[in-house]
Amino acid sequence: MPDKVKFYGLDLSYFTGKVEAFLRYREIPHERIELSTKYFRMIGRKTGHMQMPALEWPDGRWMTDSTPMIAWLDAHTPGHRVIPEYPFVKFFSLLVEDYADEWLWRPALHFRWSHQPDKDLMSYRIAVEMMHDVPLPLFLRKALIGRRQIRRYVNGDGVTPANRGHVESIYLRNLAFLENILTRRPFLLGSLPTIADFGYFASMFRHFGLDPTPARLMRDQAPNVYEWVARLWNAKSSRLMAVEPPATTIPDDWDPILKDVGQCYLPYLNANAHAYSKGQRSFDLTIEDAHYHLPVHPYRVYCLEQLQMLFESLPSDARKQVQGRLEKVGAMNPIWAQLRIKSGWDDRGRQPA
Repeated sequence: MPDKVKFYGLDLSYFTGKVEAFLRYREIPHERIELSTKYFRMIGRKTGHMQMPALEWPDGRWMTDSTPMIAWLDAHTPGHRVIPEYPFVKFFSLLVEDYADEWLWRPALHFRWSHQPDKDLMSYRIAVEMMHDVPLPLFLRKALIGRRQIRRYVNGDGVTPANRGHVESIYLRNLAFLENILTRRPFLLGSLPTIADFGYFASMFRHFGLDPTPARLMRDQAPNVYEWVARLWNAKSSRLMAVEPPATTIPDDWDPILKDVGQCYLPYLNANAHAYSKGQRSFDLTIEDAHYHLPVHPYRVYCLEQLQMLFESLPSDARKQVQGRLEKVGAMNPIWAQLRIKSGWDDRGRQPA
């Protein structure tokens, strides 16, 4: 391990917060570099993807994509492993992490850019913090940012007046799911955080916990979630010396999350993968009587591919256990509604480097 890595991100970024919390938890020395447009273009040249966050190592290696980065760091740095080793628990922790990462993205961006106080605040912050090196007046930078974000992440991501209530319900139900769990224990699985905690943290910290409208809802409706956000941000592996046997099962209070995975998220992944396999750029989907017209995301084809591969890689006894729990919550068939569709996202297995 080098003494210090360079960590490029943005203080208000969904996935920057997720990875930074992990670096803090594992006490990995890092220098955080706030992104400018110049740095963002540099990351695109170095990695092939203009995305945040990114890690630059002293030996010239670069890493992107939050989940593979955390998996690699988890395996190569000292401290409590956040990806459980017991196969049954590992599968469901990674399933929930993927759901939290990708399914909460739409409501997180909707709350930020559809509500005027949130839009005004975040347009100003991006204009001042990330786009400070753009030679335009501040008011024009703010206007351009707000217009772009609404076009791309609200209207462009299928949010309409007709389904807006459903989009917001995704956040509200997840607050209820987490509040029920976090009244019982400090983290989702016990006294130590796992990858599932960090998956939820991405949206709950830098979006829902900080943007004015969803933060007020969190404080009013889910104070234990609000407290957990601060707890995970401040957690240090060396300080959490709790001695407990590794979890060999998933608590029953995860079932509402897993049912939502089966009823909403996996059907979305399958519809997206089917449209991708047909060469489509968009598709129509109805979830819980809410209609969406959505863009095809190749990365989310990769997400489904990874979940299917994870299931297939389980030892036979663990696979039977996992299948039983998935069937109980109605999530087994949705994983396989589309047989393996290759995403081509990381065919050479180079992630996260």
